[in-house]
Amino acid sequence: MQNDNFLNLDAESAILIEQNSGKILYNHNIHEKLHPASVTKVMSLLLIMEALDSGKITLDTQIPCSENAANMGGSQIWLDPRESLSVNDMLKAISVVSANDCVTAMAEYLGGSTENFVKMMNEKAKELGMNDTNFVNCHGLDEDNHLTSAYDIALMSRELLTKHPQITKYTTIWTDTLRDGKSALSNTNKLVRNYSGCTGLKTGSTSKALFNLSASATRNDLSLIAVVMKAPTSAIRFSNASALLDYGFNTFSYKSFAMQGEILKSINITKGTFETVNVIFETSPSFLIKKGEESNITYEITLPESISAPIIQNQQLGTISYYLNNEKIGEINLIAEKSIPKITFINMIKSIFNNWFNLTRSS
Repeated sequence: MQNDNFLNLDAESAILIEQNSGKILYNHNIHEKLHPASVTKVMSLLLIMEALDSGKITLDTQIPCSENAANMGGSQIWLDPRESLSVNDMLKAISVVSANDCVTAMAEYLGGSTENFVKMMNEKAKELGMNDTNFVNCHGLDEDNHLTSAYDIALMSRELLTKHPQITKYTTIWTDTLRDGKSALSNTNKLVRNYSGCTGLKTGSTSKALFNLSASATRNDLSLIAVVMKAPTSAIRFSNASALLDYGFNTFSYKSFAMQGEILKSINITKGTFETVNVIFETSPSFLIKKGEESNITYEITLPESISAPIIQNQQLGTISYYLNNEKIGEINLIAEKSIPKITFINMIKSIFNNWFNLTRSS
């Protein structure tokens, strides 16, 4: 983990993590409590996606606009209290143009009030271990105690991207329209257009926060999240985030050694209706490593030469451990591909009958 700001970033605080593992790859004042501005909406989006998953809402659910939402100010699409928009359109407006009126309308719908929704945000933050965070609103407009850190933004960004990857359908939109083409949308995150592999995620800027960004990108199976806080200008936040992502992609790779369910080998079965069973990987052994160190990875299989029936499908039979320069980096369970019943007198008779029947048919 780098923490000496050798990239000479201009931002007050910055972090780079690998999305799948959450491992920190670059660290610069990551726990400093700062104003998040509209990067706050990462948490609001997370709660909206959870409501979609739970069935509380669908993408077609119509969300009404209150006077409070319409008068929110800041970035907005000028919602009218007499109109409703679908959750799908709300997600577009929040993700692409950071619409404060839309996120407020969603908060009122899901929480019953913005105050209750903010309580839900803080409860989720606590659940995720976001110990530097205190949310006061759902949109990110400046309030004295509305604070978080680059580390905490990385945590909630990772949760959103890993648990709800469909959010990138919205966060990667460069331009779009709403209201039958009457409202044009253009993404505030310029990396969506200018950075290869960009998947999102959220910009934010206010007079107190200055310029913030949570930027995500994927190249060659390596997914990274870069968070920049309190950059002095908008251009600098994008250049700092690009420098972090470039460092990650140039330095690291995400290496997979097998697929989930791939057969490693077969082992002998005693007292079973079959003589062998295939041993498969329970999960894919995939690891973050520095480029050039791939050849230094070794593995050790712990597996009996034979096993007695009965065996249940997905039963753990052993493990495979992976090492980088003799240091253990992971362990994967090896499991049975299928169930193997224990042989019984009835099974034996059935087997003899089936063999005899097959022989007579072939003759």
